[in-house]
Amino acid sequence: MSTTSILSTKILLSHQKQALLDAGFSVTEANFIKTENSDFDLKKINDNLIFTSQNAAQSVFLHPKVEELMSKNVFCVGIKTKDLLEENGFNVVVYVDYASDLAEIITLIYSNESFTFFSGNLRKETLPKALKAAKVNFNEIQVYETTLTPQKIKTSVDGILFFSPSAIESYLKDNKIKNEICFCIGETTAEALEKTTRNIIVADQPSVDNVIEDVIEEYK
Repeated sequence: MSTTSILSTKILLSHQKQALLDAGFSVTEANFIKTENSDFDLKKINDNLIFTSQNAAQSVFLHPKVEELMSKNVFCVGIKTKDLLEENGFNVVVYVDYASDLAEIITLIYSNESFTFFSGNLRKETLPKALKAAKVNFNEIQVYETTLTPQKIKTSVDGILFFSPSAIESYLKDNKIKNEICFCIGETTAEALEKTTRNIIVADQPSVDNVIEDVIEEYK
């Protein structure tokens, strides 16, 4: 019986990779995107802060004036982002799994409040578009940059793990998706694949560990 081979479009943590190896998979890993912190000023910061990624949080933590932000309420996307912010002394009042859900909560319940959104250069329009449409007072500060790092994968694989729409874009520059099963961290990532394949499995919870559980479940 041949081994099922899995490609992860980002380098996994050792325990994550080990879980796949222990389950009998062969694993190839490559980072299809690279993120770097940007230089930015903490000027005109509104009453509430929005983070939709761990990358944005990590970048803000490094700013010399980060202490000034600690007293503000935080709205964020993702349990991992929430945990990271709280571990670093931030007060998270609302967290959800998707930016579309956050947009809904802010526009319905907090539309009279003001917000500063810490974002990356490839962020989706979902949140800013919804806030503008609802005339919510917000500004945006770009705190990190994502660049695509496409590369050709020479070995054939059975399943591919995708963790962001930008990684999908990067992967498709040098590779084609044929009949591999694509495991996606969330709905937004899955949407980026809809025109390419129907072989998509979306994690119940948007976390890397959940994606890995899905892989093991699927091939068990």
